[in-house]
Order: sequence, then structure tokens, then C-alpha cells
Amino acid sequence: MKEKELKKKKGSLRENIEAIALAIVLALFIRTFVVQAFKIPSGSMEKTLLIGDHILVNKFIYGVKIPFIQKTIISVNDPQREDIIVFKYPMEPEKDFIKRVIGVPGDMIEIRDKHLFINGKAFGSRVYENYQDTDTLPEESSHRDNYGPVTVPADSLFVMGDNRDNSHDSRFWGFVPLKDVKGKAFLIYWSSVLPRGWIWSWDWDTLVFRWDRLGKTLK
Repeated sequence: MKEKELKKKKGSLRENIEAIALAIVLALFIRTFVVQAFKIPSGSMEKTLLIGDHILVNKFIYGVKIPFIQKTIISVNDPQREDIIVFKYPMEPEKDFIKRVIGVPGDMIEIRDKHLFINGKAFGSRVYENYQDTDTLPEESSHRDNYGPVTVPADSLFVMGDNRDNSHDSRFWGFVPLKDVKGKAFLIYWSSVLPRGWIWSWDWDTLVFRWDRLGKTLK
């Protein structure tokens, strides 16, 4: 009797271990090839994305890549102008950046007095554009408000933050290789603000939940 109970317990333990292992494998597969969660650490995409927003990124939409070497084995779609993408920061590949695609391969990009031109035509204002500084900086001092013209190389993208006056983007460090694009941001699944020092004080009254941002789709 005891032997049967022991075998039953071993069988249950094995089943539990197999279930946990399968769950881990599935989670790693989904995170690697399908969907991954990211947290917004800076205000470069305000007001589209705020510090403390937690987003989901579709990693399959631009194709299936082999991990680590980032070689595309199944091509699906290429990033399109105005997509919000997560990518490896070219200056420090271990960091992830999030910006909006402004120029695709072959596009000529030019900025004059904060006005964007693509292929010689004014791009026009967009609801996501956010300008906070009324001053216009000359090209001699900064590429923020006057830049180009430059042509986006093959297999590359030109990206900018929606917070145009406070974004470290392609205007300053160049183009994003297509192979370094991780995916397209499509949903805010959580948003909260943790005040400085909250972890030590545990002051729940100062913790802010942005309920109105939950489930918001990104455009």
C-alpha cells in the first residue's frame, strides 16, 4: 500500500514538474518570438507614452528572428512610417529604445525650423507631435530643429520621439538597422507612477494608477 502511494506521489510530482517545464518553455517561446512586455523609462515619447507605462510589443509582425544573432528566418512585414517600434539602441546595443518610424529606406528626410519634410514634401502636423520649447535652435548648435537633408540607407530606418524637443533620436545618432528592430508597440497594459523614495516609505497614498490608460491601443 505504501509502495503504491509512493509511486502515486512520484507520478504527481513528475506531472507537476513537466507542467512547470512546459509553461516555462511556452513563456520563453512567446517572449522570444511573439509578444514581449516593456516599461517606458523616459519622456521621449510623451504624450503618446508616459513614464511608467507598461506596453506590449508584437515581435512577430516584422518576421521571426534567430535569437542573439537577430537573423530573420521568416519575413513578414517591414516597419512602416509612423509605426512605434522597440529596437536596440545603436550606440549601446544592450539597451532598448522606443521611437516612431519617420523615414523608411530611400526616404529623404529634412527638418527646417521644426517642420518635417519627407521626399521634399511637408509631412504636416500629427496629433502625436509634442513641442514644448518655443525656441528654434540653429543647425550650427543642434540638429534638433534643423537637420538634413539626408537619405535613409537600405535596410535602415530614421526614427524620432513624439516629444520632439526632448528626444535623443536619429537626429543625433543616425539610423536604426532593420535587423535591430525588436517589434511594434501596440498596447498599454498597465500604467502607474511610483514617487521617488516610495520603495522605502511604502506610502501607498502617493502611488498613482492611471486607470484611463489601461488597454489603450497605440497609434
